[in-house]
Amino acid sequence: MTLLDMGVPVNPSVAHAELIATFKRARADAAHKFGLINAARQKGPKAVQAAAETAAKAAKRRDSYAKKLDALGVSLTD
Repeated sequence: MTLLDMGVPVNPSVAHAELIATFKRARADAAHKFGLINAARQKGPKAVQAAAETAAKAAKRRDSYAKKLDALGVSLTD
């Protein structure tokens, strides 16, 4: 939970930094989850489906944070 989530007033640079850090964690998590799909292939189609659904949720979170950063004018493209 970040200061923004708790409703604590922070200056814009701190808010940007927290959002950037959250986005970077979400991006790493999404990449990890997509990597798990390959590992799940050995376990069968149900495992692959579960891994794919989890990866999709992580990607959605990542994209949500990217959209918030874009609205603030911050671009973190690779």
